[in-house]
Amino acid sequence: MIMSRSQAAPDGVDSTLTDRLLAGLPADAVVTDPDITASYAHDMASFCPSGSPAVVVLPRTVEEVQHVMRTATELRVPVVPQGARTGLSGAANASDGCIVLSLTRMNRILEINPVDRIAVVEPGVVNADLSRAVTEHGLYYPPDPSSWEMCTIGGNIGTASGGLCCVKYGVTAEYVLGLDVVLADGRLLSTGRRTAKGVAGYDLTRLFVGSEGSLGIVVRAVLALKPKPPQQLVLAAEFPSAAAACDAVCRIMAGGHVPSLLELMDRTTVKAVNDLAHMGLPETTEALLLAAFDTPDPAADLAAVGALCEAAGATEVVPADDAAESEMLLQARRLSLPALEAVRGTTMIDDVCVPRSRLGDLLDGIEQIAEKHRLTIGVCAHAGDGNTHPTVCFDAQDPDESRRARASFDEIMALGLRLGGTITGEHGVGVLKKEWLARELGPVGLEVQRAVKQTFDPLGILNPGKLF
Repeated sequence: MIMSRSQAAPDGVDSTLTDRLLAGLPADAVVTDPDITASYAHDMASFCPSGSPAVVVLPRTVEEVQHVMRTATELRVPVVPQGARTGLSGAANASDGCIVLSLTRMNRILEINPVDRIAVVEPGVVNADLSRAVTEHGLYYPPDPSSWEMCTIGGNIGTASGGLCCVKYGVTAEYVLGLDVVLADGRLLSTGRRTAKGVAGYDLTRLFVGSEGSLGIVVRAVLALKPKPPQQLVLAAEFPSAAAACDAVCRIMAGGHVPSLLELMDRTTVKAVNDLAHMGLPETTEALLLAAFDTPDPAADLAAVGALCEAAGATEVVPADDAAESEMLLQARRLSLPALEAVRGTTMIDDVCVPRSRLGDLLDGIEQIAEKHRLTIGVCAHAGDGNTHPTVCFDAQDPDESRRARASFDEIMALGLRLGGTITGEHGVGVLKKEWLARELGPVGLEVQRAVKQTFDPLGILNPGKLF
């Protein structure tokens, strides 16, 4: 339902709120139809708790976002910012009676500057659209989450997302130079810079990256770009055990190699991808390792890495012949999560990250946890980063199976912390990992972070119930 100023609000919607919003927004930007607003209730972690929003607002300008935040502050209404809702931790889940602030209509690429090697974008720009646009200028925006065809830059910034190429190029945080942020009271804050260097004052830009919309609303971002690299080539190596594949990862990194991608899929994941897409991946393998190089002579680099894989026990090493074959292998990796979701209907996707040297210990532990709880847990991983995605497959309609799934998920996080890792490498905390954030930070760390939240959001209206 698109509201006009003369229409009464439906039952359950505060007419004062809608009237105040419509005073500064076009009618088509304010949605109160409960059938539509319900579709904005949660992100892709649909098993996490979510509430019913009072209204969904879809602004197109910074001024409209400022109006929403001034209204929310005056009326003490919580605001949940959203992008494409491809997140996996419940960070974009609505709370009862909130304003869902969807930024998908703010989708303009404002500038691409080949000299300064920057792009200036609005938060609703889709990652893949930006990547393709800068390619036309001979440039490259490296962060590439698996959902890159759908996810937005604003969402990537909110969760400090990663992707397949992080082993060489790093994560989103390393490409955000500056931000325009609407604060809880509607003021506009500009952080950071357009220059290659800059150390003026506290680094507020990095503070907002990964804050999951709990400190302010990102409405513009200055992003660093790199020269477009040569076309990468991919190698696939089969291993008789996950431990052997992890040993190969350690050998590759210790040997000083700089792959553009180093990904692992365990046997459960390989089978799931074959079942979903009939890609003909080798199901006889216990672990499949994908390595890629975008260097001037990728074939030579792949040969060196292939030799290290064989030394670690690889049963077969197959370098791709061309870009098309390389892309097919990468597509198989990107299908891992949808394929695992099809196994039992629901997935609980972890993103525990450990030091690379402990990657084998983590995978061995996950296998034991799966056996203990009688569950299917597939693992795909950004192995070069030590960032794993143990994916618990379960039937959400089965209470006992759901209980075992949650228990296994918690045990995996506990294992990751014991191995010197972190509870989240790129998905964020959201609702899913709130209790674990306190364990990782410790009492002093938690106190300091809550103080930061209080400074930026004294009324607690920005994405309440997330993180802490």
